[in-house]
Amino acid sequence: MAVKNKKSTEQHSTDILENPEALAGQISKTEEFVTQNKGLVFGVGAVLALIVAGFFGYQYYKNTQNTKAQNEMFQAVHYFESDSLDLALNGDGNNLGFLSIIEEYGVSDAANLANFYAGATYLKKGNYESAILYLEDFSADDLLVQARAYSLIGDAHMEKGDFERAATFYQKAADYKPNKYFSPRYLLKAALAYEKNNNNEAAIKAYDTIINKYWDSNEYQNAKKYKARLTGAASAS
Repeated sequence: MAVKNKKSTEQHSTDILENPEALAGQISKTEEFVTQNKGLVFGVGAVLALIVAGFFGYQYYKNTQNTKAQNEMFQAVHYFESDSLDLALNGDGNNLGFLSIIEEYGVSDAANLANFYAGATYLKKGNYESAILYLEDFSADDLLVQARAYSLIGDAHMEKGDFERAATFYQKAADYKPNKYFSPRYLLKAALAYEKNNNNEAAIKAYDTIINKYWDSNEYQNAKKYKARLTGAASAS
């Protein structure tokens, strides 16, 4: 029965395409439906038009917000790089700081980046809880900055003495789009955090990854030295 219905449908489609009279009849039926259901048809059309207009309107608004936020953030970044940390966070009265940029331009990419800078600023100030909160609100899909954010969260946990969480985020940084330029650095930090958490097996595994996979990195020699120290201590005991 299903095969018969399929053939019937295909035949109907072929008739419409090849037979001008059949096509005209189909058009007539469509016009009749539209005539009888004008309210429904125009209502659906209006909804679709609103959705399309809303989408493009939101994109325009987001782009405008992003441009304004980028202009505002220029001075805040300058303060950050100059270690004027309070000005970077709170602004100087004429220029917004990272916190106000996040609040006022929340939908923009610049506000997302401001979360990274705010987290890094709080880390420099020794406010580790706030550093973690803002860094966790940041997200990116690039090679460098997202991994760096994970590493900074690891730094904050290290300063708090939470070595297990620190190792988790260092490992996360190392595993994010692995590459020979940054991954060995994060692996070394992860290994040291594992050691502080008395997880020597995980530390040796991290050192081995550097030794075997990133043998041409600056961290290679330290990884060999630290691994030898750990394995030597294990043998002595």
